Amino acid sequence: MSLFAIAFPVFDPVAVAIGPFVIRWYALAYIGGILLGWLYARMLLQRERLWGGPAPVTPVQFDDFILWVTIGIILGGRAGYVLFYNLDFFIAHPAEIFELWKGGMSFHGGFMGCVVAVFLFGWKNKVSIASLGDITCAVGPIGLFLGRIANFINGELWGRPADSSVPWAMAFPNAGPLPRHPSQLYEAGLEGLALFVILALMIRAGALKRPGLIIGAFLAFYGLARITSEFFREPDPQLGFLWGGMTMGMLLSVPMVIAGLIVMLWARRRAVAPQPSGVSTKPGEALK
Repeated sequence: MSLFAIAFPVFDPVAVAIGPFVIRWYALAYIGGILLGWLYARMLLQRERLWGGPAPVTPVQFDDFILWVTIGIILGGRAGYVLFYNLDFFIAHPAEIFELWKGGMSFHGGFMGCVVAVFLFGWKNKVSIASLGDITCAVGPIGLFLGRIANFINGELWGRPADSSVPWAMAFPNAGPLPRHPSQLYEAGLEGLALFVILALMIRAGALKRPGLIIGAFLAFYGLARITSEFFREPDPQLGFLWGGMTMGMLLSVPMVIAGLIVMLWARRRAVAPQPSGVSTKPGEALK
């Protein structure tokens, strides 16, 4: 081990164990992110001044939406990991696709699962898809922060080797003796805390009065945060560096930045007044 490397504080990946029943920190991160996000969303929905009138989605409707988005996160996250990060392995071992307790989730896949949940729920319940997406994206950084902290506790997704100019470099248990960037903490700070603050400030400035603006900001700023973090994160061993020295995380995030900027421009040009919950809208008009 290098003399300037900080020893990784080894954590037990199991948070609670009662006989054969165990709860891991990663599972708690998902549960905590959903619960805290739900409470924050209810708070935002109850503040009419943020929306310029009654919110287009009621707290009761968002309560019902929680199950939809949870399923979307789990199914999308797993599907994204299978397709983007380890397709060859799962083609050879298809039964392991369903073994979620072994790990393997993709943010980009989980995000797409959320998108599907938002569209289906909004269409079925005749609520503004753009506003539902805004509130979902506003709470998203909470789960991202907790998820990256869980990655750190598990000692996984570690960073690239660091030199002596990085005094907080760590030697991770399963990453060899080299000191590495604690990239999980970088991601927790950028994708979690920083993104949460940016979106909260935008909401305070009236962004929810322009449906779609928070969606666009989430896409653009998350994409930039993820690309920045990937410069310090070790690529997945089964993939390594891809086209032009980029990682899979970078390649998946570039379209997010472009799409986010487009959605933000669209939302800025179309300041749509919020509709009371329950007002019938045609499916094709929900995003106008």
